[in-house]
Amino acid sequence: MTQEALAAVARTPGGRWEMEGVTLEGPRPGEVLVRIAGVGLCHTDLAFGGSLAIMKAPAVLGHEGSGVVERVGDGVTKVKPGDHVVLTFNSCGACVRCDEGRPAYCVRFAQMNYAGCRPDGSRTLCVGAEPASANFFGQSSFASFALANERNIVAVDRDLPIEILGPLGCGVQTGAGAVMNSLACPAASSLLVMGAGAVGLSAVLGAVVQQCATIIVAEPREERRALALELGATHALDPATGDLAAAVRAIQPLGVDFAFDTTGRRDVIEAAMGALAPRATIGLVGIAHPADDRLGISINQLVGAGHIVMGIIEGDSLPDVFIPRMIELYRAGKMPFDRLIREYPLAQINEAIADQHAGACVKAVMIP
Repeated sequence: MTQEALAAVARTPGGRWEMEGVTLEGPRPGEVLVRIAGVGLCHTDLAFGGSLAIMKAPAVLGHEGSGVVERVGDGVTKVKPGDHVVLTFNSCGACVRCDEGRPAYCVRFAQMNYAGCRPDGSRTLCVGAEPASANFFGQSSFASFALANERNIVAVDRDLPIEILGPLGCGVQTGAGAVMNSLACPAASSLLVMGAGAVGLSAVLGAVVQQCATIIVAEPREERRALALELGATHALDPATGDLAAAVRAIQPLGVDFAFDTTGRRDVIEAAMGALAPRATIGLVGIAHPADDRLGISINQLVGAGHIVMGIIEGDSLPDVFIPRMIELYRAGKMPFDRLIREYPLAQINEAIADQHAGACVKAVMIP
């Protein structure tokens, strides 16, 4: 049985998203149909929608969905209709990395998350009569309904505000997970965060949980520096005012134990490398522009200081474990990610995108 839905559809690279009627297939074995209550807007959605080179037009994106299970396919035991769920990234569940409990590094990650179709090549939805690129991160949740998989949904308690939980499936778990899982910053350590968007501020929340003694945020927007301090950062620097490494060392003379970049900018990352203490680790999650996708790093400095450069996907999260952990912290008042969120109707997706670009909001969550 198919499902009619309304979705934000990308047809022109970098163009406006238009609300259109779509038809989803019914759930196949292992799949779950979810009525979307809210969906976060992530830079990754904008990057894929801006090019439409991989996800071909017409495309339905969105990968920070949350909602209520409508129907389940054969063999699904994890959830049942009526359950509240957070949608997250997809993984195969059968490769060596999935077996290790590292699904963010699934060897079939690209095929499972942004091929535009199921792994067998079949399409999950049509825009009108036209087959569309969908199944984005195993969901395509810029819509009133999404077809997900048992592996990439996590059930949550029904008393939680389900409409705002979607960012726990990507942006928040990426930032908080990078600090709590990937870098595993110990208590009393020092951390430098580059960029105070949703991922960077989620890293600040994770650093507070980890009891880092010094949490320095570098961010050009004054209002976001102020928010970082409210959320627990100990220092907030404007990188436009001068030498970032010198400013960090004025606070932490030996350099920081950890650094975390969300910008993907070569100049920012290289400046942060100059602020590292011996045996420090820098984690990278920001996606670089193809024209600037190389770092100029001194090999001698890297070896001599014992620095570690770490690429990070999805905060090294095992979603079935880490999303409930973040919710537990949220309930206890220790991870107030809701302070990052501003709600919009899904029909105002273009306004939400403009506001997020302009810095008028940190994390837009759109309500179908």
